[in-house]
Amino acid sequence: MENLSEKFKKIVGEKNVIYEKEKIIDYSHDEIALKEFYTLPEFVVKPNNVEEVSEILKICNEFKMPVYPRGGGTGLSGGCIPVLGGIVISFENMKKVIEIDKDNFTITVESGLTLKEFYDVCKENNMFFPPHPGDESATIGGLISTNAGGARAVKYGVMRNFVREIEVVLADGSIENFGGKYKKSSSGYSLLNLFIGSEGTLGIITKATISLIPPPEKIYTLITPYQNLFEAIKTAPLIIQNGIVPLAIEFLERETIELVESYLNKKWPCKEGGVFLMIMVDGSEEETLKMAEKISQICSENGAIDVYIIEDESKQKEVLEIRSMFYEALKKYTIEILDITVPVNKIYDFVSEIKKIEKKYDTYIPTYGHAGDGNVHNHIMKAKYINGEWIEIANWDEKYKKVKDEIHYAGKQLKGILSGEHGIGYLKKEYLPLFFSEKQIKLMKEIKKIFDPNNILNPGKIFD
Repeated sequence: MENLSEKFKKIVGEKNVIYEKEKIIDYSHDEIALKEFYTLPEFVVKPNNVEEVSEILKICNEFKMPVYPRGGGTGLSGGCIPVLGGIVISFENMKKVIEIDKDNFTITVESGLTLKEFYDVCKENNMFFPPHPGDESATIGGLISTNAGGARAVKYGVMRNFVREIEVVLADGSIENFGGKYKKSSSGYSLLNLFIGSEGTLGIITKATISLIPPPEKIYTLITPYQNLFEAIKTAPLIIQNGIVPLAIEFLERETIELVESYLNKKWPCKEGGVFLMIMVDGSEEETLKMAEKISQICSENGAIDVYIIEDESKQKEVLEIRSMFYEALKKYTIEILDITVPVNKIYDFVSEIKKIEKKYDTYIPTYGHAGDGNVHNHIMKAKYINGEWIEIANWDEKYKKVKDEIHYAGKQLKGILSGEHGIGYLKKEYLPLFFSEKQIKLMKEIKKIFDPNNILNPGKIFD
């Protein structure tokens, strides 16, 4: 190990190889709460460019050293945990904006650039990146590796819809580019799309060209309170059936919103109702106003208590922040957060099953999600929020696995899929056989062997 450490120092510089325990502890985990999975790497290596990544992988492949790529560490499924030791490659030194191409409406960046920094670059250049995957400290490389989505995915799609080209370092250290600035291709297998969502198990993404759109003239956010979940969720598909494709349709429950209000010391726009739809529409000022009026009519005819239309940009930003901070507000008492996706017309059935599981085990499972695409988030908790206080749930450690199993089984019964945007990582891989056939998993493993015959790239993730 000492010999390898010296080799890495010659490549990236002494200050960019970290091995002191107190300094590498932050690289032993992502955002998962289950500390028994935290694992220290042998080293953390911080390359400065793709050539250095290539040299690192050549050495690791020769010595069969596990390599764990890490972006912002914001993942929720243990995707970057160095479960077999080895080294963590951190991309915090690779954050360059390489090219802004206004003719093709693309921006090319290194994979360590954060989402917040990327939004800023887009805004400075009068470009718009529709997805909002949540934590803005996530990196572009990490977002591509998990095919992240977020709230604003209904109209424009997820990361996959915006990635035009990627630079990837393969397990043997070779550097390849997949895709291009072109918008259409019918040229053999799409290796580009194979890497998107592969969680660093096939290669390490070092650079990406992202397509953008012109910023909309106007964005409106509508908040519609309902008395119950059924009325709220049944309204979502009606909006699209009436010819309106919103930027986002989220369903949120009052109890969770109150937790976030307390956490952020900010206020939700309305107090009525127990369940809310948060709907975002974009377009020209005339188009957006017409859509907002039509949605108001649809919601009012289907049980909405009222409709609040928010035009002010700062107030819209505050509402989106409240929605985006659900995880942070619940994090301290969250054991695990799931993100099963079901068909849109099965959301109510799925949430109803979760409520039954919650009651059966006398536990607390805050649930919210994307009503426009069926991606539902469930927090399995070790405490309940009662009268402004957190009270530990009796025998939560014994209930956790049973609750988790039943939620996954419910998702499978409703023709859902294991993860909509968080990825499989380490925590969810035991459920892969529930959602995929033995043959399908075998095919995935064979693809992995082709790209990574020595199994050094993020081993222990997605499947064993």
